[in-house]
Amino acid sequence: MTDRPPLPPFTRETAVQKVQAAEDAWNTRDPQRVALAYSEDSVWRNRGTFVTGRAEIVEFLTAKWNRELDYALRKDLWAFDGDRIAVRFQYECRDADGQCWRSYGNELWEFDEHGLMTRREASINDVRIEEHERRLHGPRPESEHGLSFPLR
Repeated sequence: MTDRPPLPPFTRETAVQKVQAAEDAWNTRDPQRVALAYSEDSVWRNRGTFVTGRAEIVEFLTAKWNRELDYALRKDLWAFDGDRIAVRFQYECRDADGQCWRSYGNELWEFDEHGLMTRREASINDVRIEEHERRLHGPRPESEHGLSFPLR
């Protein structure tokens, strides 16, 4: 098996790297690429949906990004300990009708010794916004890596 650094146990520096790597991958909107960060038997809870394994992750993300157009995500390290990381995140998108959304959430992550995520639990709330209220437009510029984002 190939390692996916950084590996646990995490330090503040390596936890921040792991969070930024996840943000960067999700902003590609490439389900195949994103799924490689998860173990073959990874389990997820995303809102009220439960997903197990890479094939289901790819299926879930494909459907997600077919619905959530112009998706842009920001993640922020909240806490870490050993092989676990907690993040807060916001993402923005629009639906097929042109309605824009900002989604606020928290994720709990657990990793194996190879740096693959074995468990992901996400709680997410959606808020309708107008196009002019959007503040996330594509991936985060490298100059903004490590910067926190506003709550509102």
